[in-house]
Amino acid sequence: MGSTIRIGIAGYGNLGKGVQSAVKQNDDMTLAAVFTRRDPGSLDVGDSSVKVVSMEDAEQYKDEIDVMILCGGSASDLPEQGPQLAKMFNTVDSFDTHAKVNEHFAAVDDPALEAGNTSIISIGWDPGYFSLNRLFGEATLPEGETYTFWGKGLSQGHSDAVRRVNGVKAGVQYTIPLEEAVNKVRNGENPTLETKEKHFRDCYVVPEKGADTDAIENEIKTMPHYFADYETRVNFISEDELKKNHSSMPHGGFVIRSGKTGEDTRQIIEYSLKLDSNPEFTSSVLVTYARACYRMNKAGQTGAKTIFDVAPGFLSPKPADQLRKELL
Repeated sequence: MGSTIRIGIAGYGNLGKGVQSAVKQNDDMTLAAVFTRRDPGSLDVGDSSVKVVSMEDAEQYKDEIDVMILCGGSASDLPEQGPQLAKMFNTVDSFDTHAKVNEHFAAVDDPALEAGNTSIISIGWDPGYFSLNRLFGEATLPEGETYTFWGKGLSQGHSDAVRRVNGVKAGVQYTIPLEEAVNKVRNGENPTLETKEKHFRDCYVVPEKGADTDAIENEIKTMPHYFADYETRVNFISEDELKKNHSSMPHGGFVIRSGKTGEDTRQIIEYSLKLDSNPEFTSSVLVTYARACYRMNKAGQTGAKTIFDVAPGFLSPKPADQLRKELL
């Protein structure tokens, strides 16, 4: 349907590699180039048809990329790269610091509008698909409460935040929903739950040699937006143990809207995900929205956008009449 969408990847970690795999599953897309802050000559992407380019030279490829998928971290990469790359390309990113989404939106909106580009921010499963299901629930059951539970699983954003703490060599963080809270919600009790009553955060950290582990633990536990509002445990382990027991990246969770209609009739909406690989699934969502980004730009819808602004039909490679026949 239409011409092939030329994808660029900015950053080649777990998310970037996942995007590369996801693009291969979509016949209307091709991976044109990977952009890296590393020495391009040192990066093997396993495909000789894909250019590997220094991030500093990105502007030279404005005419070769239809959508740039940003695969950096939310803590420091995306706040800088988002506005910068929105000047040059249509972009999709997975910015996931919920408290700073409006700030990131504003930073990306102006350069994208000025350049006539479309930049869809905060795409993934949360923020992303979960956000959409929270909206559906609220709009459909205005008298009720929405509950979001994450895990049990490894959080990329929180693990990235742990690894950026001074003295940390490597580390991961697991988010674990508290079963008692989940059961109350599913029973339609509509409990009032504080943040710490819904989840527990479990960190596994490899410290640098000679690092102050007390200081590391304190910095993690008091980190705003990530750990300060939760009960958090910090476990110090060896690098071998990390590789042996914490190398896979499962995740998941669920959004529940518990409300009532009519004469106090109870209604519960639940959406859930069970993921073997958090980054691979997030990558697949990014690629899906890259298609929408390309189409929205062609339709003149420029500037920053979120998942709330994207019509579902823009996501599918199938034409509208086929969607109506097969899925409606």
